[in-house]
Amino acid sequence: MTEPKLSYLGPLPKALTYDKAEKPWWSRVPWAFVLVVCLPTAVALIYYLVIASPRYVSEAQFVVRASEQTKASALGAALQSVGMSTTSSDAYAVHQYIDSRDGFAELRRRFDMRQILARPGSDMFSRYPRPWDGRSDESFYKGYRRFVDIGYDATTGISTLKVEAFRPRDAQALTESLLNSGEQFVNRLNARASSAGVADSRAAVERARTQLAEAQGQLTAFRNREQFIDPARSATEGSQLIGSLLTTAATLRAERAQVAAEAPNSPQLPIIDSRIAAYDRQIASERAKLAGDAGSLAPKIRVYEDLTINKEFAERELSSATEALTAAEQEARRQRLYLDRITTPSLPDSPSEPKRWIAILTVLASSLVIYGIGWFIWSGAREHRQD
Repeated sequence: MTEPKLSYLGPLPKALTYDKAEKPWWSRVPWAFVLVVCLPTAVALIYYLVIASPRYVSEAQFVVRASEQTKASALGAALQSVGMSTTSSDAYAVHQYIDSRDGFAELRRRFDMRQILARPGSDMFSRYPRPWDGRSDESFYKGYRRFVDIGYDATTGISTLKVEAFRPRDAQALTESLLNSGEQFVNRLNARASSAGVADSRAAVERARTQLAEAQGQLTAFRNREQFIDPARSATEGSQLIGSLLTTAATLRAERAQVAAEAPNSPQLPIIDSRIAAYDRQIASERAKLAGDAGSLAPKIRVYEDLTINKEFAERELSSATEALTAAEQEARRQRLYLDRITTPSLPDSPSEPKRWIAILTVLASSLVIYGIGWFIWSGAREHRQD
């Protein structure tokens, strides 16, 4: 028979228990959370609320437009439907110039940019140069680009230029200077487009005028030398004269035949014969003037016709070149670009950068996301190790 077993169901005596002291709350916070979330957020709080220098933003809006809008083709309409058009490409060209080294070089010729980007009182992380920045022109250009922002709204076609600086007047002056540089760039584009098409057309017109003047000079010299205004007209008149002489000679021959038939020994026959002979000599002389020897009209007419053809060809060339010049000038006017200001560079009365609380919340949110991703990865690795 087994012995009875007693079980105690009451509270345990204090001698058999051990009360652990509760740890403070900060000791229960994971070190990873402190390093990944708390420390970056604290640094952001200190920098943006205590150290960061206020920056003033001057803003201006403008559009780049052509003088005349043409009807878009099917491809052009398709490109415009996705936000691409000729006007937008021209606007992007202006953006690239403003943001380019050429635009920066233009600013450096007008302002002391090193002084503007490092005004007294600006913090070391906002100004140029920052502690880790170089001192070369390339580093200077990269540092300058942090202060300039330019954007394009495809729905309205409006471009917005924003320039930051540590003083309101500096921001406004830089914005005004960049807009002036953009206008000068557009003017250079117009001059280049005009010179490319119109200059060639004008040169063609000048060549055609020179050729026409030479042809007219050669024709005038021929007329003065040969003493003919129009050899072809003279030949026509000579042909008409020969025809009239032939008619008269034929009439005389018919008259002689009639006289000879009625009176063979008539004393009028020698007179008629002499008249016929005179007409025949005159006919032969007139024919010799038209053709037959070096002094006749035939070779002169050939030279005259060549000169006339050259003149007509030069006139057609001049007319065609003039029409091409007119078309080129109209096309240049149609494609001419204009930079129209919608709003002038503003003079800010309060700093708008940096956006302190937005930046702090961004750092906090980013740190939490990074910590959460790291925690999930670490938890998954630990469970995999335990399995």
